[in-house]
Amino acid sequence: MQTIAEIMTREVISVSPQETVQRAAQIMKDTNIGALPVCDGQRLVGMITDRDIAIRAAAAGNEPDDTRVEEIMSEDVLHCFDNQSVDAVLEDMGDMQVRRVPVLDHATQMLVGIVALADLAQRDVGDTEKTLKEVSAPTERDHRPAH
Repeated sequence: MQTIAEIMTREVISVSPQETVQRAAQIMKDTNIGALPVCDGQRLVGMITDRDIAIRAAAAGNEPDDTRVEEIMSEDVLHCFDNQSVDAVLEDMGDMQVRRVPVLDHATQMLVGIVALADLAQRDVGDTEKTLKEVSAPTERDHRPAH
């Protein structure tokens, strides 16, 4: 059984909940990533995505340099543990329709990595094609009529 620890990216870039949305956006731009774990020290407290910034900050009229990450981040974050099987994590990613999952150390519960669907696909592990289809499937909210 291949574990997430064998696949995950260990050099995780994260942001503090007290940082500004402007700073989070700058980090995303500089590193060419679309999501950042939000950590208090090494303790995962949420995730912020480029979509969160666009929808929850910019579209809501909040100034990026006056808005804190904690105000717009998602707190209920799917995460996995470093000792979990790749197949189990792929299944969870498909069920929850997420492309990136923070990885916690099983013993300490601290952030130790991140695994992305692209990482799994590049290494040709598990059923990434099935998971990609599940993640990409439209949700009910995607089919709301425009007003």
